[in-house]
Amino acid sequence: MARRSQQSNPEQLRIQLITLLENFESELKNEDLRSQVIELVPAYRLLYDLGSSLVTENIPAARDRIIYYLKKYPLTIINGEEIMVVAGISEWARRVRELRVQLGWSIITGVSALEMANEGDLEIEGLDVSTMKPDQYMLINTEQDREAAHRWNVANGIRKEKNISVQEKLLKFLRENVGRPVTGEELRYVAGDKSEWARRVRELRTEQGWPIITKQTGMPELPVGTYFLELDRQAPVHDRKIPDSVRGKVLRRDEFTCKSCGWKIDDYNRADPRILELHHKVHHAAGGENTEENLITLCNICHDKLHAEENRKKNGR
Repeated sequence: MARRSQQSNPEQLRIQLITLLENFESELKNEDLRSQVIELVPAYRLLYDLGSSLVTENIPAARDRIIYYLKKYPLTIINGEEIMVVAGISEWARRVRELRVQLGWSIITGVSALEMANEGDLEIEGLDVSTMKPDQYMLINTEQDREAAHRWNVANGIRKEKNISVQEKLLKFLRENVGRPVTGEELRYVAGDKSEWARRVRELRTEQGWPIITKQTGMPELPVGTYFLELDRQAPVHDRKIPDSVRGKVLRRDEFTCKSCGWKIDDYNRADPRILELHHKVHHAAGGENTEENLITLCNICHDKLHAEENRKKNGR
């Protein structure tokens, strides 16, 4: 069983460590390798103890020290070596995974951050997340997600399915969680850790019309790095080619509010799971374009009513 680091007075540990290293000078003259290694073991343990003791609160568990450190520096790029020092154990990476999978802390890796950033789904003011390295981490939400363990269990089942494409797995997971936010790390796991996952999610939104939104594309209150399938239905074919940049500008211009009934994105709840859509003032069939001037924000209820009314008039009813 791996030794757990012992929290103590950092200054006392520092002095003990210096003493051990000074005494090791004589051991360097010893040509027996094993003897040298054995003499270094206490120093190795003291260094782990010193790292864990930098967290001055009495937090005996490595996992708890890790989340304490990450919560102290949210939305900050943290090196894996930092976590190793605070954890005081060699198995710190496993503890990070436990925090994410079992306990619902939104910790992303540099790999996932880069993939999301490349698709425009991860933007943090004043921080270039595209520079994150694979062995770096970031806590993107300081609130614990109690439903995460269930979602990871669902994700594990979908990930193992055979004869189904990455995109189909992603859509299945999103539909299993309609009306609930999921993280990029969960989606990456569902995709079998394939780097294409972020692009496939984007295609589901922009090419197939699934109402998957992020903080950048329609729901500002969502945590960064989070995806949200608003409704289990695809948008009409003619609405699927609206560029995200145009969609975002129209939604912001209309203050994320239906211009017909006044429903706002802040009013979303599962009992009334409507979503915001963009309506073409001049339809595609009549030469209308995907421009800000030709688009207006409507909730899906008002959007459907408007098209139904137009169809009745068209058919002379």
